[in-house]
Amino acid sequence: MKCVVSVLGKDRSGIVAAVATALAECGANIDDISQTILDDIFSMTMLTTLDPDMAGFNAVQEKLDAVGSDLGVQIIIQREDVFQMMYKI
Repeated sequence: MKCVVSVLGKDRSGIVAAVATALAECGANIDDISQTILDDIFSMTMLTTLDPDMAGFNAVQEKLDAVGSDLGVQIIIQREDVFQMMYKI
């Protein structure tokens, strides 16, 4: 299942590593990644492929929520089809 992961918050060390580790622990693959820092604001978007046999969408979402809380950033995961439909309307 393809998903889009968006991360936004105050820049700090370890954000990419923590998000990538959480995804790897869930058996997800990072297919593409884009990140930027505007002033002191960190922004990252990842296109990922989830392996539902390793962890379902809800389990990955809960893990990313916990990582976001620990880092003090907002992490949103959306199914790619839902993400695409949001921008067609």
